[in-house]
Amino acid sequence: MQRRTLVALAALATAVGLPAFSQSKDIRIAHVYSKTGPLEAYGKQTQTGLMMGLNYATQGSMSIDGRKIVVIEKDDQGKPDVGKSLLAAAYADDKVDLAVGPTSSGVALAMLPVAEEYKKILLVEPAVADAITGDKWNKYIFRTGRNSSQDAISNAVAMDKDGVSVATLAQDYAFGRDGVKAFKDALKHAKIVHEEYLPQTTTDFTAGIQRLVDVLKDKPGRKAIEVIWAGGTPPFNALAAQDLKKRYGIEVFTGGNILPAMAAYKNFPGMEGATYYYFGIPKNPVNDAMVAMHYKEFKSPPDFFTAGGFSAAMAIVTALKKTGGDTATNKLIKTMEGMSFETPKGTMTFRREDHQAMQSMYHFRIKDDPAFAWGVPELVREIKPEEMQVPIRNKR
Repeated sequence: MQRRTLVALAALATAVGLPAFSQSKDIRIAHVYSKTGPLEAYGKQTQTGLMMGLNYATQGSMSIDGRKIVVIEKDDQGKPDVGKSLLAAAYADDKVDLAVGPTSSGVALAMLPVAEEYKKILLVEPAVADAITGDKWNKYIFRTGRNSSQDAISNAVAMDKDGVSVATLAQDYAFGRDGVKAFKDALKHAKIVHEEYLPQTTTDFTAGIQRLVDVLKDKPGRKAIEVIWAGGTPPFNALAAQDLKKRYGIEVFTGGNILPAMAAYKNFPGMEGATYYYFGIPKNPVNDAMVAMHYKEFKSPPDFFTAGGFSAAMAIVTALKKTGGDTATNKLIKTMEGMSFETPKGTMTFRREDHQAMQSMYHFRIKDDPAFAWGVPELVREIKPEEMQVPIRNKR
């Protein structure tokens, strides 16, 4: 009798303890990104920013309401089929509560249906293609990274004037084609006269640049090449070597990039565009903290995609603090829709309709400052979220 009573009490204690135990389990996050491959530099920056952001947002504890945060890294190599299978394995085998990534838009588009199948959140950072929060979107997708429309609308600020002829130079995959489409949609005055698409792996730009020159050189008025390029070998040194401004009056415009790629911007003093992030531009406590943390650890400033990883971490921790550490997907979705959170770029807000983070962009003008190894983007003005009429492109 005494033994049966003890067994019953033990069972009761186990049953009573179940909710506490389940709530005390680790918060498991998969980060699927290009640890290797053509976008390796971007992926590694995102991972650095994600870990720094989680550390900052949890005041160094790497836990929320007693639950330890565990980040599981997975290398998609920039390959859509690899990213798709890694995300499925993360949800099914690693039992992650949510996932972050990937780096490439092509990989992201392959991963979206996996999030829907497993009914788990995928926080997209930094893949850019509009389709991710557009026609390929599902309710499990959130994005802290900017989309092609945000890039396009902000970059149009620098050149969208009557009488301007524009030719685009972009990579022939989702990022490049969505970027050009969004840019065309954003222009109200300037005219697109040519679209040049080249393989991601292009290193010899001679023929492509010649086609751009042939179309633009005899156009009246102002003429420009808009470059939409990610990773690989950027075309800026090749464009600079052609001395297009002096020979043909052709200007070059582009968005922001990582610091090594912006070394070529020194050849284009006065070039304008709009950027997602540059460490010297935003003035807020979160950016100050990230810059200080990065200098302390790496003796260098944080880069373009470091800010994105940090922002993803801020979104995750803000949401989980609001849910009391509850990682149930439907509760997180309800919490994150319309949620505002602080980032190195200031306040971001997940738009309810498509879960795209509404955020500032920065109109810049390049200065060749001998103190820096790259062309320095000096702020012309901050383009605030409410100024950009970013289209809702999903079918919700």
